[in-house]
Amino acid sequence: MADPASGHQTLLQSCPVHHCDDFEPPFYTLSRFEDVAWALRDIELFSSRYGQGPRFTEPLGMLCDPPQHTQIRGLVQQAFAPRPMRALKPRIAEVTEQLLTRILEGPDTFDFHDDFAFPLPVMIIADLLGVPQQDLDDFKRWSDVQVAAMGSEDPGQYAAAQGEFFSYMQNHLLTRRGAIIAEASVPEDLLTLIAGSRSQYGEFLSIADAQSVLMQLLVGGNETTTSLMTNLLWRLLQHPKQLAQLRSTPERLKDAIEESLRYDPPVLGLYRTTTRSVQIHGETIPSGAKVYINYAAANRDPSVFANPDVFDIARDRKRHMSFGLGTHFCLGAPMARLETEVAFKQLLARIPELTLMGPGERIAPFFLWGRKRLPVRRS
Repeated sequence: MADPASGHQTLLQSCPVHHCDDFEPPFYTLSRFEDVAWALRDIELFSSRYGQGPRFTEPLGMLCDPPQHTQIRGLVQQAFAPRPMRALKPRIAEVTEQLLTRILEGPDTFDFHDDFAFPLPVMIIADLLGVPQQDLDDFKRWSDVQVAAMGSEDPGQYAAAQGEFFSYMQNHLLTRRGAIIAEASVPEDLLTLIAGSRSQYGEFLSIADAQSVLMQLLVGGNETTTSLMTNLLWRLLQHPKQLAQLRSTPERLKDAIEESLRYDPPVLGLYRTTTRSVQIHGETIPSGAKVYINYAAANRDPSVFANPDVFDIARDRKRHMSFGLGTHFCLGAPMARLETEVAFKQLLARIPELTLMGPGERIAPFFLWGRKRLPVRRS
């Protein structure tokens, strides 16, 4: 848990198909780059029919197979196209400036997660989903609850908080949908897009599917970007020469972001369910088994990446697996990259010196990776 990468070379070299029976339900793990790529592309064999988490769940929203996945993803994908992302850039810069000003006016020591990496993405995704600023604390709490429930041995303990979110968003959705039906003026945001989406038969997207999409956007729109930011700063502060190099050549920021994604993927891996038994590396994975697709280990595969356990922002860019591959490639990848690039350009320019005040604390779910706490000091 403290250092997931410590086991990757063992998996890659001597245990390419691992069976874990310490979790309920038990699951298998694929770690080699070529195996991960194969599993992500073969959605007929490695299905999302029962969700992409470690438990068997009903198919809702985008966490399902085509054609349902194709239809629902198509409804929201336009919001993450290049033009809307370019339009979002000034708002990201504005929020970044506000947060940095607050940090510079405060104590020398601050928590990078709490004061910057958390509020920035959650404010942006809340804007897109039409959530009032006064509800941001609840919004973040619901996101944390959903993530915690996915990896918990007892997800039932989070049912009440999850119910709060679904009740809140159902009211939000129905209010917006009512305005659309009444042909009233509505904001041009993601909530309007989802609330007004209709099938080819003219039917509105079901409330269950709409809520599932909103939850996926909530978690994907802030949790993973927050972790990308904390992971990137954490490693840069551990490697002061590379941080100095980045300050002197800010055009390498995109390279640094991609190396952070490779080295410290915010999502260590996600799950699929086999539709039939499959033999691989002398092992048999039975039909109906959960399979953990280990992005993080694939990103350290020495057959693809030279010196894979070295963090190097000057590394030649190659395709990493941190956003998945194929049909289920992460919808929010462009926004995560954009937010981090805009944020770090301003951060490095406005705070010339930062010192790490300890390793902080990792987030809880075993298949996610980021800093829940990251104390730093500015000079």
